[in-house]
Amino acid sequence: MLDVAMIERGLEKTGKSKGGLAAAMGVRPGAVSEILGGERLVKASEILPIMEYLELNLAPIMGRVGAGAVIEPDYEQVPPEGLGDITLPFPIMEETVAFEIVGDSMLPKYESGDVIVVYKDQRHPLSSFYGEEAVVRLKTGERYLKTIERGKSPSVVNLTSFNAKPIVGVKLDWVGEICLSMPKGQLERLRAKSARPRKKSR
Repeated sequence: MLDVAMIERGLEKTGKSKGGLAAAMGVRPGAVSEILGGERLVKASEILPIMEYLELNLAPIMGRVGAGAVIEPDYEQVPPEGLGDITLPFPIMEETVAFEIVGDSMLPKYESGDVIVVYKDQRHPLSSFYGEEAVVRLKTGERYLKTIERGKSPSVVNLTSFNAKPIVGVKLDWVGEICLSMPKGQLERLRAKSARPRKKSR
């Protein structure tokens, strides 16, 4: 779940030091070098401090995805750095991004306001996603959360959902394979928890 590569990535990405990480973990400075060198394992009690100090549990929300609503990225008011970060209760891989769901065509499985985390790059051929839910971007630019179905030819697909008419015969520019989804209520509880001031240890 938390490996050396993740720790190294976190140190490099944040520009933080091994000494600072050791202090956050409550261990002597040399312990981090031992972990990175494979001489020492990470203890269960050290996972959360490492994850929070190196921001390994943050996924950038890079926009919105339509589940009934039409999202056209060219007109979407999203700054280059995204809409903020989603804080997860576990570390995630670097190659993931998050989208906020807008619309109700995928009810009851997904609600408007839920956040879905997908792989940034398409890792498999289009045909492997037939019958599977995914975030997709059409050649014409619109972005949806839909179930991908085989089209009349290998170059086109049909996009279906629970509560809307199918979108038939469209070409896809990108398929975002779903890594995980976070319901709106769970996100609100996580945000409330992270906003609470922590008790000082005596």
